[in-house]
Amino acid sequence: MTGEPEMPPNRRRLGRVFNEVPELYDRVRPGYPDELFADLRAVTGMDEGSSVLEVGCGTGQATRSLAALGCQVTAVEPGPDLAALARRRLAPFPNVDVGTSTFEEWDDRGRRFDVLVAASSWHWVDPSTGWRRAHDVLAPDGWMALLGHAVVRRPGEPEVFAETADLHERFCPGNPGWGHPPLEDDVRTTGEGWDTVGDPGGLFGPATVRWYPTVQWFDGDGFADHLRSLSLYRALGLEVREPLLDAVAERIRTGMGDRVARRYLSVLRVGQRTGE
Repeated sequence: MTGEPEMPPNRRRLGRVFNEVPELYDRVRPGYPDELFADLRAVTGMDEGSSVLEVGCGTGQATRSLAALGCQVTAVEPGPDLAALARRRLAPFPNVDVGTSTFEEWDDRGRRFDVLVAASSWHWVDPSTGWRRAHDVLAPDGWMALLGHAVVRRPGEPEVFAETADLHERFCPGNPGWGHPPLEDDVRTTGEGWDTVGDPGGLFGPATVRWYPTVQWFDGDGFADHLRSLSLYRALGLEVREPLLDAVAERIRTGMGDRVARRYLSVLRVGQRTGE
């Protein structure tokens, strides 16, 4: 929980847990600011004639913004229930097609795309094949764009994980995922380039990185629901997760004024395909 997520060894199984709660996922997960998509369009030169492949579209949060740009969007999502909800949400956009598949197993039918976008999903793709596959499905001058959120804190501001550390240790002691989010300024200075999301091995040029401060506000029950949408918590047994989250919600209600911030730096990383 300290920045962009690390890849767990059981990638495929853990990545599928979002499919258990598609409506919750759609309701509580943060979107991306309009400025990010404006910058994506400016950097890549996307226009209404561009073809975009979105990897791991979830319920279509980022897809809606891509579709609004007028591009032809092909989205793939491995979770069938997430994909079904995305199709319903994106029904007003005739320029979007949502398929159900992992990126690794997806049949591209020989198509090549101008831009590949992965919004908070690239860490679920197998790195031993993902970068090469991305390179192969892009046009010679195509672009790779990775969107994400780094959870951050600001000095002197009450922060939920610090205020509930004792509860996390009580219900699930020693979990290596529990941690204090890094300071916003530290993330800006250490999160440059492709390094934090994997090594493309020369398949893509240097990444342009841009940051966008965003915030969500929650009451206690809302924050507990947000945590229910995260893989770290969904991986817990029901008998551990629900008492923990009930206790977190109660701590926010009684000890934090029933109003807490979840701060992020949303991030855009974009680089052009090389000729390799």
